[in-house]
Amino acid sequence: MTKLGNIKVLAFDVFGTVVDWHSSIVNEIKKMHLPVDADQFALDWRAGYRPAMDKVLSGVNNWSSIDDIHRSILEDLLIQYHILDLSEQQKCHLNLVWHRLAPWADTVQGLNKLKEKYIICTLSNGNIRLLVDLAKFSNLPWDYIFSAENFRSYKPSPKTYLGVAELLNVNPDQVLMVAAHHDDLAGARSCGLRTAYIERPFEFGKTNIKDVSPCSENDLHASDLLDLIVKLNESV
Repeated sequence: MTKLGNIKVLAFDVFGTVVDWHSSIVNEIKKMHLPVDADQFALDWRAGYRPAMDKVLSGVNNWSSIDDIHRSILEDLLIQYHILDLSEQQKCHLNLVWHRLAPWADTVQGLNKLKEKYIICTLSNGNIRLLVDLAKFSNLPWDYIFSAENFRSYKPSPKTYLGVAELLNVNPDQVLMVAAHHDDLAGARSCGLRTAYIERPFEFGKTNIKDVSPCSENDLHASDLLDLIVKLNESV
């Protein structure tokens, strides 16, 4: 078994790992009575996220916050779905649903328990204000909030992963990146961080079950954050 007794910091991906973005957005769309398939609209909104960030990373577009990226994708989707009667206030409210995402059932208890032993922080592409609002909305007990905005670069840029280690004054291998996405963890590993995968089979909804098969390159594989606690205790 992998020994992780030197871990000082747990850095968490947020969207999908800590909070349930899909169900939260679906519920918001239904509350607004938008004439769309709420499940597909949520998936389409999320699908535009990575391509938009890649344009920033490649230098095609200037730096933009995730709030701005979400709003740009939303504007395109409203046209695509022929929703042309929303007021500016309604659009702003809908775009800020990303600040009001519900945590998974194990999240708050798991984070509070992990906080007893480790420094726990975010490492998210979400902008700082978004992450602060999420923390308040869902009672997420972070010791510190790291955002791509701190480094002006999105994951998987090495600036993000190495920036956490540098600013918390630890070695990269003393940071455990915790995420429900293998590509995020691969980026962390390439910078010398340790990695833990969290299964979130319903990240894309209960009709789009995600493959949560283990990757042998990760140090840990856990069913949720409570299971992560067990796995970390076993690995000391």
